[in-house]
Amino acid sequence: MKSTKFQSFVVFAEMRTGSNFLEANLNAFEGINCHGEAFNPHFMGYPNSDPILGVDLKTRDADPKVLLAAIRNNTARLSGFRYFHDHDPRVFDAIVDDPTCAKVVLTRNPVESYVSWKIAQETGQWKLTDVKAHKVAQVMFDPKEFANHLEALQAFQVTLQNRLQTSGQAAFYVAYEDLQSVEVMNGLAKYLGVDEQLEALDKSLKKQNPSPISAKVRNYDDMLKALSQLDRFDLSRTPNFEPRRGPNVPSYVAAAESALLYMPLRSGPQAQVVRWLAALDGVERPDLHMKMTQKDLRQWKRKHLGHRSFTVLRHPVQRAHDAFCRHILPVGKGSYVQLRKTMMRRYKLPLPENGPDANYDLGAHRAAFAAFLVFLKGNLSGQTAIRVDPAWCTQTQAIMGFGDLCLPDRIIREEDLAHELSDLARAVGKSDVPEVPDAPEDQPFALQQIYDDEIEKLTEDAYQRDYMMFGFSRWK
Repeated sequence: MKSTKFQSFVVFAEMRTGSNFLEANLNAFEGINCHGEAFNPHFMGYPNSDPILGVDLKTRDADPKVLLAAIRNNTARLSGFRYFHDHDPRVFDAIVDDPTCAKVVLTRNPVESYVSWKIAQETGQWKLTDVKAHKVAQVMFDPKEFANHLEALQAFQVTLQNRLQTSGQAAFYVAYEDLQSVEVMNGLAKYLGVDEQLEALDKSLKKQNPSPISAKVRNYDDMLKALSQLDRFDLSRTPNFEPRRGPNVPSYVAAAESALLYMPLRSGPQAQVVRWLAALDGVERPDLHMKMTQKDLRQWKRKHLGHRSFTVLRHPVQRAHDAFCRHILPVGKGSYVQLRKTMMRRYKLPLPENGPDANYDLGAHRAAFAAFLVFLKGNLSGQTAIRVDPAWCTQTQAIMGFGDLCLPDRIIREEDLAHELSDLARAVGKSDVPEVPDAPEDQPFALQQIYDDEIEKLTEDAYQRDYMMFGFSRWK
């Protein structure tokens, strides 16, 4: 019998947090039906699964609220789904603002979930139902990849908690370790308004990697060193992954000696500016202050009185082309492989299946980039199921995010880098100022080879906010 307390529910979780096991036990209650990752932009419910409650993938992508309504209006059982931070953002507000939608928040130590994710990638095994089929692997801990992983989870958890607080709602929190407790599962059912109780847990899914992390990570000592540089946190006692932090502080770069701080915007001239900062003090890139915590940043500022911070704007069309050539067009390092596949399948981007080859010419490049700009217009307007990635979000929004911690003293335009950086260097007492390195051309084709009125118009349509806020005109 369906709950009279709520009309639906959502499990806020992430990959490798035990959400499959939690779902299996929720579905063991006759009055509950969890429909998997209903709003995963790459599939619906489960890979290769059927429509949910009569709503197919095409209908969901056109208007996700049709599926949301079907879940809410299911009169047979209390229906819900799992929602991760990178699922369709168009339904997030509708879910969070609905007090008749019960919120369940599942958390796990992010180091454990990251290592589990790496192992699943290595073995291709995402679920285990029989120990005889168990696959074992040791993986490499990548500090930069983990930092990005953690940053995304933290940002979403902070947003979720704030929205629940301001709307006066309470969630049911479940830690990964709680999943083995039938009492907790029964308590969750009571919270959802279902009187039924389980005698025992569903044991069809087995824990995949029960050994300690030291046995699962090949560079365990390197991992400990990397983690020791992070602020301490206690995930088991709070619904967030760590205390609130500034926006992407680890991306900031401070000079080795001079009192200059660079706050990068993704898909901008980061490499040039970082090389210039190193040359300013006659050091190498590793000598710069990078991957700082908020505490590190405060200490650096105290030690460098009269410091100056800055960020660099890039023309939207050049920035979009950089993001396209770096993350969408190729299939190698730096490519967003899963998003690339979805863009090709769902949004018909004419990309070469295995990356640029001998048949990929200038005409094909222009057509693919133009299609990417059309996609960006919908993506930045909240009309697609794919996340707005920092590599192509508006620079307006990114700079507003800096304001949660500190705003840059100076916003520099890329075409003014040479004299603006020279002025900044002299403002902090440097007289011998190096030249700014030239920007490398995008590969496999430079923007100037395909730029025309249509490309400019498509960019203006996608980035209206940046054009209005910063007064961008046509690209050079």
